[in-house]
Amino acid sequence: MLFGIHVFPTEHSIQPDELARAAEERGLESIWFSEHTHIPVRFLQMAEQGGQPLSDFFWQTYDPFVALTQAAASTEKIKLGTGVSLVIERDPIILANTVATLDRISQGRFIFGIGAGWLEAEMANHGVVYRTRFQLLKEQIRAMKEIWTTEESEFHGKFVNFDKMRSFPKPYQRPHPPIIMGGAGQKSLEYVVDVCDGWAPYLLEWSKTKEIIAELQQRAVTIGRDPDSLEMSVFEESIPDRKMLAEMEEAGVKRLIITIFGQGRDESLPILDKLAEVNG
Repeated sequence: MLFGIHVFPTEHSIQPDELARAAEERGLESIWFSEHTHIPVRFLQMAEQGGQPLSDFFWQTYDPFVALTQAAASTEKIKLGTGVSLVIERDPIILANTVATLDRISQGRFIFGIGAGWLEAEMANHGVVYRTRFQLLKEQIRAMKEIWTTEESEFHGKFVNFDKMRSFPKPYQRPHPPIIMGGAGQKSLEYVVDVCDGWAPYLLEWSKTKEIIAELQQRAVTIGRDPDSLEMSVFEESIPDRKMLAEMEEAGVKRLIITIFGQGRDESLPILDKLAEVNG
């Protein structure tokens, strides 16, 4: 099994370059950075009134692509993932260029973790309608694939439209970096087999995760897709014991990603040390 580390990178967390170097030195396979462009104050006030205030790192996160670029420049081998990129809050032409650039300068180390988002108030400030966010996401990904894989790219959909154009660089990985879907809702799961290269749920109960993995593999078979072409990863808050790791691997999990949320270096490095021990 492969092992990765995930963080909400902020000015208060362990910094992207130091985390990347520390993870690579310990033999970990990947680092993953989350994304939130902002959190509306009215949502924060509602959360506080409801007794479940949102942690500060949600609204303090660095731009993940800028942070991953710093991480890429500080390392040689470790893979660099978005965990996850809120694609619907970005322009697809610009994002296609950003992804291709990062993958190119890192020499094929980028993993494109994506999601449709969960905070309606946040996406509304980007002009995104919550009800149609998955339709938008599907078109954006298909449009980006068109940009990445053709010399002259053209796309016409309900939400994304552009006439024939040229956009470079193309990604280092061909045809494009692996696209890994986060989220465990029904629409997210439908999207995994149709458009993506894998699935990576965040802090989902293992029994449910195991059930969904089997469901996704069966769905792939039904549409004539090799179930082994779907890369399964899981985000966990703590390191499972050896027995659980073996069960995860048997169920088809390729990668375990441990989240350290927004912790600083003194709290983060011991967790990396423990994960390195498990990695052996």
